[in-house]
Amino acid sequence: MRITLTCAALALALGSAPAFAQSGEITIWSWNVAASSLKATIEGFNKQFPDIKVTVQDLGNQPTYDKSIAGCAAGGEGLPDIVTIENGEAENYWSQFPDCFVDLHTLGYTAEDQAKFPDFKRTELEVEDKAYAMPWDSGPVAMYYRRDFYEKAGVDPASIKTWDDFIAAGKKIQAANPGVTMTNADFNGDSEFFRMIANEQGCAYFAADGQSITVNQPGCVASMTKIKEMKDAGIITSADWGTKITNNTADKVASQMYGGWYEGTIRTESPDGSGKWGVYLMPSLTADGPRAANLGGSSLAITSVSNNKEAAYAYLKYAIATNEGQIAMLKGFGLVPSLISALDDPYVSEGQPYWGGQAVWKDILGTLPKVVPSRGTPFQSDAEIIVRAVQTKYLGGGYPDAKAALDDAASQIASATGLPVEE
Repeated sequence: MRITLTCAALALALGSAPAFAQSGEITIWSWNVAASSLKATIEGFNKQFPDIKVTVQDLGNQPTYDKSIAGCAAGGEGLPDIVTIENGEAENYWSQFPDCFVDLHTLGYTAEDQAKFPDFKRTELEVEDKAYAMPWDSGPVAMYYRRDFYEKAGVDPASIKTWDDFIAAGKKIQAANPGVTMTNADFNGDSEFFRMIANEQGCAYFAADGQSITVNQPGCVASMTKIKEMKDAGIITSADWGTKITNNTADKVASQMYGGWYEGTIRTESPDGSGKWGVYLMPSLTADGPRAANLGGSSLAITSVSNNKEAAYAYLKYAIATNEGQIAMLKGFGLVPSLISALDDPYVSEGQPYWGGQAVWKDILGTLPKVVPSRGTPFQSDAEIIVRAVQTKYLGGGYPDAKAALDDAASQIASATGLPVEE
């Protein structure tokens, strides 16, 4: 009797190597440095899969979101094989269009594969027993600082463990360096500073299950309170993205707090700062705090209309589930891996010339296991608009305290979403 090996059996026999991944063409939508990073993985991928042609299209951030949402609404029409999805927007896709993307489990994505990434990166990508996307880059928060400004003031960054330490250091640094501000935050156009500190405190706009509003919980209130203390102390000034870059280059700011991806921004936008910058862990509200948070990060999802799903999955497995793929993007463009094993790659422990020989990636990536998951939910954008407005009003003296401000924010979010405010 002739034994026929079915496609399913062949797939199982090959394990993690998809049965039909050896040839074909796949197209990916992405943007800016993320798109450039993906292109940097193609050469290594094609050494393993020479007959799979990978095309990365740089559409820009907002156009990628707009076109992919529109494509999902049209039943998948016009969509590529792979779409880059920001974690904060991920649940907008799954909640509206649960059939637009492939459940990666059907392509061989196992619980063992999932465990290679920290929980906080998977929170918004997995719904019940389905995994709609694979984690890509992350944004472990760090404080980037000017060594020369700190040294002139006699401030050792290792002594800064709390935000009160940061305020005291800021006053000394500004006094010793006329015209220099300790740090910047986009108080008018973003809630980034608040979200970073709140995440470190284990607080977010919504509960972990996405079923209630938690923006007025104690951790968030304490975070917003501390931001106002910094602003009132005069060590933090408002600046948008572009102004921050200008301040970095013009020697007008001593520190910038952002996700790990900001390393590439400083290094490429302020090349004359080589050797002057360093990195230390973000401060906490308490000396024994975790000093770890996340801001930003993306994932890759395979569309249901893809004609080459197995080839697309083979690419995901190489680009973001192997040290080789992740480190290629880290080296080239500063895209911070989510892959936990990447922390053990020799490159991560190397001193970086721009950063005065500091092994900045070891310091930044070392915080990944400590980051608390922060659920975006499908209502993240609505909540963000409300919190920004409340933050501006509070910092301008429009509320008696942070609790009153965030109670108002919680009430507004409840009206906009229909979710209850957690008691």
